[in-house]
Amino acid sequence: MSHDIYETPLVTRYASKAMLKLFSDQYKFSTWRNLWIALAEEERALGLDISADAIADMKAHVDDIDFEFAAAKEKELRHDVMAHIHTFAAAAPKAAGIIHLGATSAFVGDNTDLIQMRAGLILLQKKLYNCIRSLGEAAVRAKDIPTLAFTHFQPAQPTTVGKRMTLWLQDLVDDFYEMKDASDTMRFRGVKGTTGTQASFYELFNGDDEKVRTLDRRITERFGFPKAYAVTGQTYPRRLDSEIGKLLSLFAEDAHKIATDIRLLQSMKEVEEPFETSQVGSSAMAYKRNPMRSERICSLARFIMGLAQSLSFTASTQWFERTLDDSANKRLAIPQMFLAADAILSILNNVVNGLVINEKVIERNLARELPFMGTENILMAAVKKGGNRQDIHERIRELSHVAAREIKAEGKENRLIDYIIADTGIGLSRDEVMTAMDARRFTGRASAQVDEFNQAVITPLLEQNTGLGGSDEDLKV
Repeated sequence: MSHDIYETPLVTRYASKAMLKLFSDQYKFSTWRNLWIALAEEERALGLDISADAIADMKAHVDDIDFEFAAAKEKELRHDVMAHIHTFAAAAPKAAGIIHLGATSAFVGDNTDLIQMRAGLILLQKKLYNCIRSLGEAAVRAKDIPTLAFTHFQPAQPTTVGKRMTLWLQDLVDDFYEMKDASDTMRFRGVKGTTGTQASFYELFNGDDEKVRTLDRRITERFGFPKAYAVTGQTYPRRLDSEIGKLLSLFAEDAHKIATDIRLLQSMKEVEEPFETSQVGSSAMAYKRNPMRSERICSLARFIMGLAQSLSFTASTQWFERTLDDSANKRLAIPQMFLAADAILSILNNVVNGLVINEKVIERNLARELPFMGTENILMAAVKKGGNRQDIHERIRELSHVAAREIKAEGKENRLIDYIIADTGIGLSRDEVMTAMDARRFTGRASAQVDEFNQAVITPLLEQNTGLGGSDEDLKV
């Protein structure tokens, strides 16, 4: 590692080895060579004069890429694909005359991009699978813990910790299925020629339509795609890049929301993300326990959301059959979005698996607000004992104002319950008041919703995608 040139933190600090390998030069250019081999093999099978020795020579040199030679050739030719054709030909001289036969640069460039994006989505699905499984288990464990809910970040009717987690889960499940649908249905560019007319292949096969169509279909099948685009220009439609960008941006938005909730809850000391014994929260304030993982999720998420817009701009400005102003943008935006999404999921899995729930703090915070929320239940209980609804309502209203004034003006604890118990006009014992104030009476079907969501949504997802399960890499920092 060189320390006198810039290296992206996505590589040095954040992304996993698997995602870094997927977008590496080695993977990219080895895939180019595999595409050239597949093209030659299928052209030979359809009758072109390509020797078995030429194909064998190519297969023997898929991964031993002379990157220095390729760089020198690209500097000379100002064309990356031609540089790698020459590099492959130097390694496999028996195939020098047939490498890239009939193809255009997009045959290797675009098809490799599609292979990488599909594989990248599958890697993200694996991490989402793990996160959904862990968060689903956590939601079930916490389904009966009443907690103060918030609307407008103001105290609202209580929910449960598990129900709140289920809201997070629902967004991640949507992300999982959207990624799965995209990877399952993604189309290949296939074999389309210089402007998408397949003219070069039509010429090679002496105007045999069936052989041209067969070549396109076989290449598509060899790389595991369900189908190819029916028509293209020189490139596959750049709207696909924009679609993938939006999909990753939606995931980033969901991760940002979850991490923001955790940051707010940690500020209230209700939950805490993992914090190692030797971890430092602040260089100055030794007591600090900052939610640095959740903050990092938010930071990376904003990066993805910003990059997604550039892919929309690129898709909207492609001229006729293509223009090359997509190249540099794609080269930067797409890998970095996948690397950042990968990093977010590594961090999110770490947070979810180590999240600490401080039940006593949650109980105290809820108790501080619950008296005001429970006044309707208290009113009903008093009326059932024979009290006058209007009279009791007025007594509770006056007592509520006294308690609120003490809280706001004098900084006192909420004493409304004590005042209600002491008021003989309301006529409820302490036990009767506390029964009416049981927090579990205010959470409705929250606990049941957690169970129902897990049974109807999480369990089928996990059972139908068991091949994605596994362990995630440790965080780098």
